[in-house]
Formats: sequence, C-alpha cells, structure tokens
Amino acid sequence: MTLHPPELLMLKPMHPSVAEALTPTFALHRLDTANDRDAFLAEVGPRVRGLAVNAQAVVDGALLDQLPNLEIVANFGVGYDTIDAAEAARRGVVVTNTPDVLTDEVADLAVGLLLATIRRIPQADRYLRAGRWPAAPFPLTASLRGRRVGILGLGRIGRAIARRLEGFGVEIAYHGRRPQADAPYAYHPTLVGLAQAVHVLMVVAPGGAGTDGLVDAPVLAALGPEGILVNVARGSVVDEAALVAALEAGTIHGAGLDVFAAEPHVPERLVALDRVVLLPHVGSGTHETRAGMGRLVVDNLVSWFEGRGPLTPVAETPWPVSGARA
Repeated sequence: MTLHPPELLMLKPMHPSVAEALTPTFALHRLDTANDRDAFLAEVGPRVRGLAVNAQAVVDGALLDQLPNLEIVANFGVGYDTIDAAEAARRGVVVTNTPDVLTDEVADLAVGLLLATIRRIPQADRYLRAGRWPAAPFPLTASLRGRRVGILGLGRIGRAIARRLEGFGVEIAYHGRRPQADAPYAYHPTLVGLAQAVHVLMVVAPGGAGTDGLVDAPVLAALGPEGILVNVARGSVVDEAALVAALEAGTIHGAGLDVFAAEPHVPERLVALDRVVLLPHVGSGTHETRAGMGRLVVDNLVSWFEGRGPLTPVAETPWPVSGARA
C-alpha cells in the first residue's frame, strides 16, 4: 500500500466485519452516514477508487459520473442486478461478487422452503399454537413423493439444490439459456415447457433486465393447479401481480418465497394467503455465511489494490479489463 491509503466508499450499511476489516488498510467513507449526499459525493467522489456495496445499493451511470477515478466495485452477494455492470465495463471498472460462499446455505434454505410449502409446516405450527389441535387434527397436505421438480437457472446454487433433491428421489429437469453437457437432468428449451413438465418450479435465475418478469401468467398457468413455485433468486424474476392472481384463483397450489419485487415491502394480498410461505430474504442469513461473504468483499479489494487483480470478477468485467487502472 502507498503512504496515502486508497479511498473507498460504502454506500449502505453492510455486515460489520466489512468496515472493521477495511478501516485499518483503507480510508473508508460512509455515504449512509452523510447528512447531505450530494455535497458529500462532490467532496470525496473524485478521490474514491473503490466501492463496497450490498445487494440493495444502486450503482448506475449517474453514480459512476460522480466517481471519475473509480476502479473497482466489490459487491456483497452473488446477485448484482442493481449494479450496471455493462456500464462499469465500458468505463474500465471491475465488478466483483461473492459466489460459492453462500451456495450451500441458499441451497439448504431452498429445499427447506420447498418442504415447508408443500407440507405446510408453518401453518401447522400456527395451528398448534392457536390451540386448535384438541378440536381436530391438522388437515392433510400434499406430498413431495412422485413429483417432478424443475429448476430455472442451473448455476452454482441450482446445481446444489439439484444434488440435494436427488436424495429425495424426485425427477429433476431444468431450463436455462442453453443445455449443459455435464448436467444429468432433462433440459427444456422453453420455460413454459419446463413448467408444463413439472410439479415444482424452483427459481434460481439471476435478476436483471433479461429475466424481469420471466415467470409470468402463462408460465404459472402451465405449472397448473398442483404446482408449487419456490423463489430464492430475485423478486423481479417473477411477475408478482400474476403470482398473486394465480394463487388467489387456484391456478397454482402454493408458493414459497424468500424474495419479493419491492423488498422489504410485501403485497398485503400475498400476506393474506394461507397457501404460501413467506421469508424475509434470509437465504444466506447465517452468521457463518455472511461473515464469509464479508471476507470475500474485503479480499477482492485488498487483492486489487495490492496489484494482484480481482478474485471473483463478474462475467461483464472479466479480468483483465481493457482500460482498467491497476
């Protein structure tokens, strides 16, 4: 490091370990504690060389204009749909994320959410707590036995989910941009075709313009009245209004959701439904996983400013990047 440590900017609060690890090595600025955002950016923006951001922070062209010497954006999370990575690439700015660290945790949660939805585990818990068991047994539920499971997005997390589901003896299929030669599961070239062929649709596709509203009314109709939708990806991938309508009309049987279109706000009509299990985006929400994600954010920044390049650059900004400043 130089005598004048590189200046970094944190846009919103992150895991405490990130700021603790960055402070001894970098000059860390906190936009979330600034009284006047515009004045603060006007003052420190030209000196900022690195960004530490979480999944809720927007990094677009307007912000990049205020950071003319930015070199790297280190994202806390796998998804980076709130970062305009294409624009960052155009400006020679590297974007990193935190893959692998949270794969197993999210896959565990996805399978747990599926079981909770199909067996109505939270509803049974509420039934007992309400003192209703002495009056009558809890109603019978659907079963995972004999059901086919479709995975939308067979990436790291999608494959981890598939491996876990193999232990349940269910048939697995998937849809993505293209078939994967090493995947031992049936590939469907269209999402509607996948939905028609399965009883459970697990959404693990990344967010962004290319997948916005991908799971729409026709897909839900194809999934059918016995269908279960589970989403642990991004709320934007599912047409939320269409999902609410499908659940209310009985077009599909139920849904397990860890993500929503306008987090942390969840539509009241969705909350009012009994055939859904709703979680507050906790897929990677364990102490161990969040700490690991924080370490990778820090490691990417340290590696970059020590001249070793990024550890986990995203696809839009592969290393080396033409025009990047090391």
